[in-house]
Amino acid sequence: MGITPVDLREIDASAANVYEAIVIAAKRARILNDAQRIEFKQELAALPENTSEDGEDLDNPDQLRISLEFEKRDKAHIQALNLLLDGKIHTEYRDRG
Repeated sequence: MGITPVDLREIDASAANVYEAIVIAAKRARILNDAQRIEFKQELAALPENTSEDGEDLDNPDQLRISLEFEKRDKAHIQALNLLLDGKIHTEYRDRG
């Protein structure tokens, strides 16, 4: 996975200013990362544990497959930036009154 530059003007168009857009994307990335972590742990919990008679952990091919599948996905911050640039993240300001 290489480095993909993002035009700051595109990010600036998504919110009131660049800094606000970055904070919005960062908060969404945290939500996405937490959801991915929960999904990963649930899939691993469904697998039986492989241990030898000596108590050593053995390599589990299903666990390896799941790990590789999650590594192939885009990282949470990339997903959040793409959602922001596509206009799929909507923000509202709370009344402070």
